[in-house]
Formats: sequence, structure tokens, C-alpha cells
Amino acid sequence: MLLRQQKCSNFSSNQTLANVSIFEAVLQHKDGHALALVQSRLGEEGRRIFFAFAAGLFVPALPTEENWLSAATVPRKKISKTRWRPLPPGSLQTAETFATGSWDNEENYVSLWSIGDFGNLDSDGGFEGDHQLLCSIKHHGDVMDLQFFDQERIVAASSTGCVTIFLHHPNNRTLSVSQQWTAAHYHTGPGSPSCSNAPCTGVVCNSPEIVTVGEDGRINLFRADHKEAVRTIDNADSSTLHAVTFLRTPEILTVNSIGQLKIWDFRQQGNEPTQILSLTGDRVPLHCVDRHPNQQHVVATGGQDGMLSIWDVRQGTMPVSLLKAHEAEMWEVHFHPSNPDHLFTCSEDGSLWHWDASTDGPEKSLLFHQGGRNSTFLSHSISNQANVHQSLISSWLSTDPAKDRIEITSLLPNRTLSVNSLDVLGPCLVCGTDAEAIYVTRQLFS
Repeated sequence: MLLRQQKCSNFSSNQTLANVSIFEAVLQHKDGHALALVQSRLGEEGRRIFFAFAAGLFVPALPTEENWLSAATVPRKKISKTRWRPLPPGSLQTAETFATGSWDNEENYVSLWSIGDFGNLDSDGGFEGDHQLLCSIKHHGDVMDLQFFDQERIVAASSTGCVTIFLHHPNNRTLSVSQQWTAAHYHTGPGSPSCSNAPCTGVVCNSPEIVTVGEDGRINLFRADHKEAVRTIDNADSSTLHAVTFLRTPEILTVNSIGQLKIWDFRQQGNEPTQILSLTGDRVPLHCVDRHPNQQHVVATGGQDGMLSIWDVRQGTMPVSLLKAHEAEMWEVHFHPSNPDHLFTCSEDGSLWHWDASTDGPEKSLLFHQGGRNSTFLSHSISNQANVHQSLISSWLSTDPAKDRIEITSLLPNRTLSVNSLDVLGPCLVCGTDAEAIYVTRQLFS
């Protein structure tokens, strides 16, 4: 199902004014008795709208499409980041809770949503009813990146250069600031005002460590229980660093605004990368990066030209494959964490794509599926893998034109404004857009 924006018609304007007074009183006292008053006075619908009020959001519902559920249409809140909360190790549950961050608004928020216990699963795999807004907290600046540190803590990167750890309190459904590094990223040098803030553009977590990168070309290594950075590489890059991921535990990989991937080893004392890879030709800015969950030498990137690049960091300095993809900037790319033959991308052009490179089943052509129409997309191989044993080659590194088959499916029923972020976990996908909406499906592989 797809939930579209509609005005909340449950309350008249006079009722709304009275309810706002109650809401403001609850926000001031923040206790269970006051919240119970809201529930008894306004019912479950009032409770839901109260949480929306507290975050400056509304959560209306109008199902119109199969298989999709928009968690919320959020007036005046563009969604910059969406992330599933990780499941406990060994858990057989499906994803139930996700976080969102907003941007380009007068006030921005980090919010937690639940889909697990709210509404009933319908025959199409969607949910009847709205997602439940669990809690929100105001965030200073645009949310540039968002990552779960563990099940209860979320790390947010800000356009102000600040990095914040938010702690979720499930008992009273609130978020609070657990740790904050207010000037993690800043500009220095000629022409820069003293202590001029620089946006923190990317963050990656591997407990107990947090790594951040920024527009200032700086790399920070934090630990959640330390007030200061454990290590900082001040001049890691002369250009903007757009994203970062862990390659292995002591190694990270960054992408920058001149089309380069750089590998850094925190075991080394120097401030130089151990390896540099780059796109050929024009220096197209790279905006996103993800590492294959099982084969750590396989990396996917996306950039300003919308192309999907696949890299083998063991082989040479150029990408293995360039795949023609979106018509505008690719904002995020993610391998499926447990089924990495499947990859997902989203773009400024309003599209959300599922790339299937699995080798099981009948041979597939490299096709794009949308609305019953197929059109061929070409893969351009630019390196030779003949010296690597075939059994060790990921399906993403195949360069045999006769076998290089990828099926591409457009996941959104209609194009929208920019799809800024996505995340996948098990059969579930969530994405956020500039159209002030969040989309969720729980049937990725059906």
C-alpha cells in the first residue's frame, strides 16, 4: 500500500486548538500521567497525533497501491536518511523499527518509527493502518548521515559539523543526547573564518568505534565512551569526503568529490592512504559507497553521473564494471546484508532500483522492468579477472559478456522527487524522499 498526504480531519479547528494546549502541557511535564490524560481524553488517534505534534509531524493514511506502505507523509519535513534498527544476533524476527532524519527544514528531527505491532498484515504484505511514530528529537542542522551504533543508540551527522549519539528510552518512548562532539568537522586555513563549521557528510559504526568524514576532508575516529577523538587525520583529503565504510576492522574506505576511493589503515601512524583507486576520464564526484558483506574486496559506488561502479580493491586502480544506471545523482547504494547478489540504489531522479545479479534460475538478460516495459541496459567491463579463480569471483565481478546478466527492477510505483536514502534488512526495505514521504515494503523478494 502507498499512503499519501491528506489533512487530518478527525478534529475541528477549535478541537485542535484545545488539543494543542493539552499537547504542550504533556511536553512540559513529560510524564506518564499526562500522557494517559491525552489517551483518555482523545483516544488512540489523539495519542498518535500527539506524537506527531511533538515532532512537528502528521501521520495520515490513505492506501492506494499494492505491496507498499508509506510510513508517513510528513508535511514540511524532507527525509534525508532512513535506517533499520539492527536485529539481535540470531533473531528470527523481521525488521520492525527504523530511524529517519530530516533536512532542508526550519527545524529538523531524528525520529523512530515502528511497524511491528501497529496494524494488521494484509494479503499483499503491506500493513493496514499507519506506522507508529515512537519518538522524535530535534536535531540542529540537516541530518547528513544516520547510523545505528547498537539497538538503542543512533549516531547522527550534522551539516553543522556536529556528531551526536542519541539514546532511545523504550519505556517512556523518548530520545535523548547520550554523547556529542560539537566541532568534529570545521574549515581552517586562508579564507576560512576561525572555527567555521564544515558539514559532517558520512559516518560508519563498528562498536566501539565510530568513524566520521566531512566537507573539510577530515577523518575522525571516535569511541562512544570517549569525550575526545581517539584519532584525527586533519588533511586526509584536499576535496570533500562524501561517504565512508569499514573495509575490515582496522581499515576504512572513503569516496570523494573527484572520483577517488581511498583506503586507510588505522594501524599505521602516518596520515597517508594505503591505496588510491579512481574513475577514469572526468573526475565525477562519488556520493556513496558500500562493501560486499561477504567478500570485503568487492565495493560498489555511485556518483553524480548516476552510474553504478563495481570495484575489486585487490585488482588495479580502476573499477571492474561501470553500469549505466540513474539519470541523475545516485545518493545511496546498498548490498543486501544477507543476500548480496541483490543490490539497491536510489537517486535524485526519483527512482529506487533493485539490481539482481543472482546466478540461480533461468539465464536473465540485463533488463530494466517498469510498468511491463523492458529496455536493455549495458554493462561496460573495463578490467580482466582471468587470473582470479572463477569460484572466488563474486557475481558482481563477472566480466564474460555472455554471462554478465543483471535484472533491474524499479521499486516505486511512480517517480517522485529525489529518493535520498534507503536501507534493506531481510525482506524489508525503507526509503525516504524529498516528497516528504517514507516508503516501506516487507516483500522484497516476493
